Amino acid sequence: MKPDGISGVKPEPSTNPWLSGLLIGIVGLYIALLLGIPVVNIFYQAFREGIPAFLQHLTERELLSALRLTVLTALVVVPLNTLFGLCAALALAHRRFPGRALLLSLIDLPFSISPVVAGLMLVLLFGRQGWLGSLLQAWKLRVVFAFPGIVLATAFITLPFVAREVLPVLEEAGTEEEEAAKTLGANSWQIFWRITLPNIRWGLLYGVILTNARAMGEFGAVAVVSGNIIGRTQTLPLFVEDAYRSYATGSAYAAAVVLSLLAVVTLVAKELLERGSPSRRIF
Repeated sequence: MKPDGISGVKPEPSTNPWLSGLLIGIVGLYIALLLGIPVVNIFYQAFREGIPAFLQHLTERELLSALRLTVLTALVVVPLNTLFGLCAALALAHRRFPGRALLLSLIDLPFSISPVVAGLMLVLLFGRQGWLGSLLQAWKLRVVFAFPGIVLATAFITLPFVAREVLPVLEEAGTEEEEAAKTLGANSWQIFWRITLPNIRWGLLYGVILTNARAMGEFGAVAVVSGNIIGRTQTLPLFVEDAYRSYATGSAYAAAVVLSLLAVVTLVAKELLERGSPSRRIF
């Protein structure tokens, strides 16, 4: 009988069922402690007084104002970062140029920097005493403690998601189909809509979902630049923290349920996309 390396028969890995069960148990316990129990507690606390009380908390003016601001921020930031991420991925996928590695590192910067530090940088840049503060005052523009600051902070934090999801898909797809279409007379716009976009649609949609989820849940950077003004610059995550500290626990848990449901919708959409594209690479 030939050795496995000569015959080409790959031996099956020997697994210890006790070790596998232990590892699965540790993972399950860890997830339950960090995610399962807290989420269950949020829903329990939110509905403890009954559904009518929960619905009453949902209709509070401050909560609705925070929800509107959160949705409006996402509606502005997600298209902006989708366009940026798509352009960045197209520019970086099949080109090698000086400074490419630096540009990739800059795109990844929001992954490594603290959101609070990011918010502070925006304050130092656009605040009244910041580098551009006098210029903004001369133009009567307000960024910090206003909606533009919230958009800038959220856009910075969510910058990498679309680019980092689309870039590997473009690199894997290659340029053969695009070059063939070009030789047949297709222009750049036709190549993008009929070849490039269909090839990257799953990565693009996945990046958009991640961007939207992070935009709606961002706390640190927004807390620094917004001022957390109730009814004006308070987003839903900031409302949860402020309501809980003010002992308005019913309102805090109701808002937390809304954020949790948004996260569930994101996870469901993510799962559907992954099933629709079995060869997807998850970043």
